[in-house]
Amino acid sequence: MQSPPFQLARTSAHVRPDACCQPTEASLRASHRRSRLAELDPHLHCSIIGTCLSTGELRKLVPKFTDLDRHHASDLEIHHAAVELAIAGGAGAKALNKALDERYAGAIRRFDTARDPAALLDLWNEALKSGDIPPAYWAVMSHPHATIDVRQSAFGELHMLSHLVGAANRADIRRLVALEAENQALREKIDRQQARLLEVSAERDAAARQLHEQALHIDRKPGATPAQLEAEVERLREKVEDGERRLALHTSRREAAEQRAQQEENETRVLRNRLGEAHALLKVVQAECAALERATLDAADRPDARERAVQWVSGKRVVYVGGRPNSNAVLKSLVAAAGGELIVHDGGIEDRKGLLAAALPNADVVLFPVDCIDHDSMSMLKRVCERHGVEYAPLRTASVASFVEFVARLTASAQATPASGPPRSAFCLRHG
Repeated sequence: MQSPPFQLARTSAHVRPDACCQPTEASLRASHRRSRLAELDPHLHCSIIGTCLSTGELRKLVPKFTDLDRHHASDLEIHHAAVELAIAGGAGAKALNKALDERYAGAIRRFDTARDPAALLDLWNEALKSGDIPPAYWAVMSHPHATIDVRQSAFGELHMLSHLVGAANRADIRRLVALEAENQALREKIDRQQARLLEVSAERDAAARQLHEQALHIDRKPGATPAQLEAEVERLREKVEDGERRLALHTSRREAAEQRAQQEENETRVLRNRLGEAHALLKVVQAECAALERATLDAADRPDARERAVQWVSGKRVVYVGGRPNSNAVLKSLVAAAGGELIVHDGGIEDRKGLLAAALPNADVVLFPVDCIDHDSMSMLKRVCERHGVEYAPLRTASVASFVEFVARLTASAQATPASGPPRSAFCLRHG
């Protein structure tokens, strides 16, 4: 696997350097202590927290160390704050580390049997085959024998799995419909079983009363021999036991059906949330395609159609952080043709980050694609822009379509209300 497309962040003075970033692996093999979350490379925190901790757990833990409201903050804000706590170290990172260790104590003990990187990779591959990924991912990343290659392999395979999950949205929608139908059928079956249990209970009570009356009748029956009495008692006892067995059978079936219905309801809720996220992403992509298509089709009738599509940038200075070289060159020429200036900074891969901080105060707006920028650069952008009162907004991707769609909205907003600034983007500040 290739290295992530960003420069490794520099650790601060109060954070111990990650063991995988040491110049040699000899010291790593000599260490018998598991790595803590704050000691890992900051670029691994996003995948660890997003994969190994649920949103419900983060909503209980993160507000204790931040000013976020656990009831009103979005899932993205909770995740973003958790990543920043892990990067900063301190009490928040310790609490996250403790939550991971307690939740995956079994997986950690299982992976402790690995005494070298090869054995560790074997355990990780077994976990991939079984689908038990979150416990194995934390156990691998924090293992004392996890080398750079081991962590890169685990990170890359998890990254590709995320692409497969995104491609499975349509299958999830079909499964959601099937699960809802199955859930309704199970509920109807439970209702029928509960009605049957009530009937069986009534039958058992009636049989018990009948047996009691028969026993009283036998006691009053003259001339009954002890052998006849014992045979009658044995017959009545077998009848009672048969009724109890039938009742236990129906009770176990009802409990199993209720458990299955609860599991299906939980899966339905998760798939419904995924469906909402897929619809939201679809709307964003459709808006980008429509904006790019308008700019492309109008170019046949009006030579300046593409410049009119980004008319808002005329006379303005736009800072664009991150992105890809090919698309950045197209964006720069497009803005220049519209009479604006686009300052491109790669976020610190080749350009120094100090130049970025110096360029932001003179900008009219700062844009950055969330798929081509790291957490460290994003956090620094937010702090500097808020300090100098500069508008900033995320773009869904580093594509030309995302840029054109966002600037088209700025153009429409400026024409409707010329005195207002750029509209606040509804796009996610971290992952889209």
